[in-house]
This record gives sequence, structure tokens and C-alpha cells, in this order.
Amino acid sequence: MTVAQIRRYSDVRVIALISLAHGSSHFFHLILPPMFPWLKDAFALSYAELGLLMSVFFIVSCGVQAASGFLVDRIGARPVLFMGVGLLALAALTYSQSNGYLMLILGAVIAGCGNGIFHPVDYTLINHKVSPPNLPYAYSMHGVTGYLGWASAPAFMVGIAQLSDWRIAFLSAALLQVIILLILYWNRNNLIDDVQARRAESHASAQAANPGSMPASTFAFLKLPAVWFCWLFFFFSMAATSSLQSFAPSALNAIYDIAISVSSYFITLLALGSAVGVLLGGYLAAKIQAPERIVTSCLSVSVLMSLLIATGWISSSVIPVLFIVIGLGYGLVGPSRDLLIKSATPQGVSGRVYGVVYSGIDLGAAVGPFIFGFLMDADLPRVLFLGIALFQCMIILTTFKVSSSIRPKTA
Repeated sequence: MTVAQIRRYSDVRVIALISLAHGSSHFFHLILPPMFPWLKDAFALSYAELGLLMSVFFIVSCGVQAASGFLVDRIGARPVLFMGVGLLALAALTYSQSNGYLMLILGAVIAGCGNGIFHPVDYTLINHKVSPPNLPYAYSMHGVTGYLGWASAPAFMVGIAQLSDWRIAFLSAALLQVIILLILYWNRNNLIDDVQARRAESHASAQAANPGSMPASTFAFLKLPAVWFCWLFFFFSMAATSSLQSFAPSALNAIYDIAISVSSYFITLLALGSAVGVLLGGYLAAKIQAPERIVTSCLSVSVLMSLLIATGWISSSVIPVLFIVIGLGYGLVGPSRDLLIKSATPQGVSGRVYGVVYSGIDLGAAVGPFIFGFLMDADLPRVLFLGIALFQCMIILTTFKVSSSIRPKTA
């Protein structure tokens, strides 16, 4: 084999393993919401209490994600990855044995701890083990498997719960995660992260920019405006997505009288549309250097779709198509977003930067369901889709802010 072929083979292996792990984390985002109808009946819970479970999950994940980025830069990505996958399996086991609301909260805490490690781990490995020409495609596949994880979770959980019960569904999710952990362990040699080399890279980059200067502070990256604009991008993005995933079936039932057992599969269509969008978005990101245009065009269509659903005027037979289009818009912007973040990230500190930036995902996902849970209890289902449209508009605004803040650096 030539050097190029060996490099390509190595890239494919790394991308496949990281994408598998990422897909499993997204799968665990949605093992709880599809079980809301079962848990609501089993423990006499309100929508606000159910929404609070997701808020607990993402608040814990937010803190862990910011901290785990520093841990990745200190001990390497591989051991942190194994820890996170194992914690997700333990969380599903805890859900399956729950005897009340407090035990469900405990499961959400464990799941949040497991979920918080993935983005710092994933992007550290991608950015340092995948060759630069393949980075857009690596980001694309990473995003695709995330959306496929979202797509498969509702069908997996609801299908098993209908065939047996909700406890068996959670046990099955735990078993699936154990299998993934074994696959990653068997291929552990492909996931070695050279921490010392990354530290040397960071020091060399600082010296090249300012010869003779002292090494940058551990927290120096927090002074970069682009880091915080990226954080806001993820906050609004996940606030919209998690609210839609958590309450769209119940809202559609209230507005259009669509059975929850049917509308739950619309979340799968949303995720599948996003997966297709990420594949196309990877091509666009590689060929078109205009992230603001991509984000504005795609999310403007998604805003329109959300507003149409909120009116209550459209035929229920059209709604599945609208969910696919919304998902397509989300997916198309993903790779361009990731390249923007990479441009804003100093050399050698990707773990901590991605940890902080992606903590915006968790906080947005915590805030969204918590707010809309109260609105659903107040019998205001249309506000769900109006709020999602507003969040999407904020995503467009922050994209322009990210791009303008890094333009002098990349000029």
C-alpha cells in the first residue's frame, strides 16, 4: 500500500469509530422522551416534571462537557471516551430499575455525566488524527451518525416498549451501549491520542506568533469572542432541537389530533432529514466557502416550516414532509459550523475549546424543554413551534457574529 492509501485507511477507521461513539451519545439523548407517555402513567408525572428530567440531563452534561475538555487535554481522549460510553450504559440500567421520580433523576444525572465527554473527545481525535483534506467529510459523517442516533432512538424505544414494556426498552438500550463499548475497546489502538504532541504543537504555535513569549495561560482561549459566539450558536440550536424532540408529538396531538404513537415517528423523520442534510452539507462546506449564506438560506426555510405548523391550518398529511425539511435545514449547516469553530480554535487546545463551546448545546437543551414543559401544561402547544422559529433566527444572527469575529485571523 502507498503512504496515501495507508493514510486514507487510517482516516476511515478513526472516523468510523468516532462516529459510532457519537451516534450512541445522540441515541441516549432520546431514549427518555419517547418513554414520556409510559413514565407519565407509571409515576403520575406532569409534563413539567418530565421536561425537568431532560433539563437535569443536559445541565449535568453542560458542566461535565466544559470540565472534560480540560481532562482530555491532560490525560488524552481515549480513556475519557471509554468512561463516557460506560456511564451511558449504567444510566439506561438505572432508568430500567426506577421505582419513582427520584431514581429517574439519578439516571438523568448519570446519563448527563456520560454524555458530557463526547464532543471534546470526538473533535480532539478528528482534528489530530484525520488528514486536513478529509476534515469536512469527517465532520459530515460525525454529524450523520449523530442524527441517525436521534432517528433510531424513538423507533427502537417505542417499538420495544409496545412489544414488552418500558423497562425492557431501557435494558435493551443498556445492552446496545455495552456492545458499542466492546467494539471501541477492541479497536483501541486506532484511538490513541498523543497528548505530549498536542502540547508541543500548542507551544510551537504560540512561539511562532510571538517569539520568546511565555506559554499561553490555560484559560487564555476564553478571551476569544468567537468562542462565545460559537457557544451561543449551540445554545439556540439545541434549545430548538431538544424542545421539538421532547414535546412535538404531544403538541401535534393537541393541535392536529395526531396520535402520539404516530407523531413520535415524525422525530425519526426529522433526524433522517438532518442526516441527509449533513451529507450534503459536508460537500457544500468543502466546495463553498460561504458559511453565512449556507446557514441563512437553510434555516430560513426551517423557520418558515415551523411557522406553518404553528398556524394549525395545514393538512396533517403534510406535516411529516415539513419535519423532514426542518431536519434537512439543520443538517446542511452542520459541517460549515464545525469548520467555523475549527478556525476559531487555537492550536493544541481543541479539547478545552470544544468542551466549553459544546457546553452551549447542553445548556440550551436544558433550558428549552424546561420552559416549554410549562407552556405545554398551560395548554399552549402552538407556542412550541413559534419558539423554535425564534431560536432558529437567533442561530442565523450568531453565525454572522462568529464569522466576523474570526475574519481578521483568517484574512
